[in-house]
Amino acid sequence: MNTKFLDLLAQKYDSEEKVVTEIINLEAILNLPKGTEHFVSDLHGEYQAFQHVLRNGSGKVKEKIEDIFKKVLTEKEIKEFATLVYYPEEKLKLIKNDFDNEQELHHWYTVIIERMIKLICYASSKYTRSKLRKALPSQFVYIVEELLYKTDEFTNFKEPYYSKIVQQIITLGQADKLIIGLAYTTQRLVVDHLHVVGDIYDRGPEPDKIMEALINYHSVDIQWGNHDVLWIGAFAGSKVCLANIIRICARYNNLDIIEDVYGINLRPLLNLAEKYYGDNPAFRPKVQGDESITEEEKLQITKIHQAIAIIQFKLESPIIKRRSNFNMSERLLLEKVDYENNEITINEQTYPLENPCFATINPAQPDQLLEEEQQVIDKLLFSVQHSEKLARHMNFLMKKGSLYLKYNGNLLIHGCIPLDEEGNMEKMIIEDKTYGGRELLDVFEHYLRYSFAHPEETDDLATDMVWYLWTGEYSSLFGKRAMTTFERYFIKDKATHKEKKNPYYHLREDEETCRRLLKEFDLDPDQGHIINGHTPVKEINGENPVKANGKMIVIDGGFSKAYQSTTGIAGYTLLYNSFGMQLVAHQHFNSKEDVLLNGTDVLSVRRIVDKELERKKVLETNIGEDLLQEVSMLNSLMEYRYIK
Repeated sequence: MNTKFLDLLAQKYDSEEKVVTEIINLEAILNLPKGTEHFVSDLHGEYQAFQHVLRNGSGKVKEKIEDIFKKVLTEKEIKEFATLVYYPEEKLKLIKNDFDNEQELHHWYTVIIERMIKLICYASSKYTRSKLRKALPSQFVYIVEELLYKTDEFTNFKEPYYSKIVQQIITLGQADKLIIGLAYTTQRLVVDHLHVVGDIYDRGPEPDKIMEALINYHSVDIQWGNHDVLWIGAFAGSKVCLANIIRICARYNNLDIIEDVYGINLRPLLNLAEKYYGDNPAFRPKVQGDESITEEEKLQITKIHQAIAIIQFKLESPIIKRRSNFNMSERLLLEKVDYENNEITINEQTYPLENPCFATINPAQPDQLLEEEQQVIDKLLFSVQHSEKLARHMNFLMKKGSLYLKYNGNLLIHGCIPLDEEGNMEKMIIEDKTYGGRELLDVFEHYLRYSFAHPEETDDLATDMVWYLWTGEYSSLFGKRAMTTFERYFIKDKATHKEKKNPYYHLREDEETCRRLLKEFDLDPDQGHIINGHTPVKEINGENPVKANGKMIVIDGGFSKAYQSTTGIAGYTLLYNSFGMQLVAHQHFNSKEDVLLNGTDVLSVRRIVDKELERKKVLETNIGEDLLQEVSMLNSLMEYRYIK
C-alpha cells in the first residue's frame, strides 16, 4: 500500500490503541444484521402519498409497534400510537384537546414516553450505540440514552431516578418536543436506506416537496427516470427538454411548479400563446376531480399548451437531422403534413388532422422558429438555468443519481436494458463505436453528466443525447420504438398512438433472460434480482409484479393519480431486510387528515418475494465491502507503523 496514504491515515489514528479499537469496532459491525432497504418508484409529484409511505416505512413502523404491544394494547390504541409516530406534531394537537385537566395529560405523557422508549429500543436492536446516538434528537441525547438503558435488570434501584427524569421533562414543558423527536428517530431507525427507482417529476403537483424530503433524508440513492432526465436536460441547456417539461406541466395543470415553485416567468410564453392560439379541445388541461380551475385559467393553459407543443416539435427536427445515428427520420412529422388540406401521411397512409394549431408554421420551412418563439424559448432557458431552487434540486439529483445501481447484489434500474426479440443486447453506434447492454448505459450516463457539467453547450452531442434518453429507440429510459406525442394530439385513429415497447418488457417474464441480464452487470444470477419501475403494473387485470420466478420485481403500481384507474392500486413498494424481501401494495391515499382522524393506513397484503435461508449480515452488503476495505487499510497501518 502507498506509504504516503498510510502516513495520512496515521494522522487520524495516531496510536496503536486507536487502530486496534477501530478494527474491533468494524469487525463487530460486519456481523450485525443488514439494515432495512426501502424501494419506491414513479412518485410523479405525489408528495402527500409519498411522505406517508416514507413516514410509515411501508408498514414497518406499525409492524414493530404490533410486535411489542399487540398483547397489551387494543387495535384502536395501536392505530392511535402508530399515527402519533407518523405525524407527531399534528396528532399531539388533536390528542391534547381531549384532556379535561393537566393531571390526565401528564399521566398520558408519562405512558407515551415510556412506549416511545420501548419502541426505539426495539427498532434500534440491530444497530450500534454510536449509530443510535446519531439518530436521536440532538437536544435530548443524554436524557434518551439514560431512559433507554432503564431496561437493565440490575438498575431497578434507580427507578426513582428515571421517574424524575420523565416528570421533569413534562414539568418543564418539553414533553411535546421529546415525543416529536422520538417519533422521527423511530422513522429513521425502521428504514436504514431508501432507493428511489426513478420518476420523481411530472404529472403530480408537488415534485419539489419530494425533492426537499429526499435532500433531508438520512440515506438515499436515486435511479433516474425518463421524467427526471427531462428536467436535468432542461437545466443542462436542452431547449427541447425544456419545451417538453412545460408542455407536460400544461397538460396536467401543473404550471404552478414552473412559475410559482421554481420562479420561471411564463409571461412571454403566455403573450405568444394569446397572439396565435385559441381554444382547442386537444390541448385542454387534464384536471383532477378535486382541483379548482376557472374557465379563464383553463383557456390560458390551453393556449400555452399549444404554443409550447409547436415549439417542441420545431426544436426536435434539427436534432433528428444532425444525428443520423438516432435513426429518427420518420419522426420529422412537421414535414409530412399537408397544411393546405390538414392531412398527414405516415407509413404511406394519409390521416385527417383533428384540432390543428399551425398558425406559426411556415409550410416551406416547418421547423423554423419564429423570431418571437426563439426569444421566448431563450428567455425560458435563461430563467431555468438561473433558478436557485431548481439548481439545488438538479444538483442533488446528479449527486445521488445514476442510470442504474448495483446494490447488495441487486440491479436497480428505472426503465430497461434494450434487447432485440431474441434477447440479445441491442446495439447503438455513437461516434463510430458500437455499444450495447451495460456499456451503452454507461455511455448514456457519461453524456448526461458531461451535458450537466457544460450547460453553455446547447447543441452538442451530449445535450442531444439527453433528449434521446427521453425519446430514443435504444434509450434505456424510454424503452419504446417511437414517442407518438404528435399523433395523440392531432390524429383520431388510435392505431397511430400505439407505442411499441422494447422486447425487454415481455422477455423480462423469462427467468433465463433475467439471469443473463444480471450476469451482464457482474451480479450473481442465483442471488440477485432486477428491481424495475417505469411501467405501471395493472393489478386490476391480474398482472403480477413479481416475474421470472422472482428474478424481476416491478414496483411501479401507480403512485400517480393519472394511472390509478388502470392499475387498480396506488403504488408498490419493496422492503428488503436481513430476513428477505417483501412487496407491499398500497391503496389510494385519501389525505393526511383521514389518517390523523381515523387511523387509516394505505397498505394491502404483503407478499414475501425472497426469504433468506440465513439472516443476511452487514458483511454481505455494499457497506460491508467498504468496511472490509477499511479493515484492510487499518491492518496495513498496524504493520507499517505499530508492529515492530
